[in-house]
Amino acid sequence: MQKLMTLGDVADYLRLSKDTVYRMASGERMPASKVGNQWRFRRDDIDAWLERHKNVTGAQESRGRKGP
Repeated sequence: MQKLMTLGDVADYLRLSKDTVYRMASGERMPASKVGNQWRFRRDDIDAWLERHKNVTGAQESRGRKGP
């Protein structure tokens, strides 16, 4: 069974603020599901999302550009 995480769990896991995680989830920039009025995240989805996005900033900086 996959572990479901709350917005606060994901913020702690990624070392981001809750506001940042909320903006990313509501802007569909992060895999999330809304259950009622609360966000839920699957740990496997977050890990896969991190893997897909891990080199985005490093690749931009190596070409002399700053991240978004």
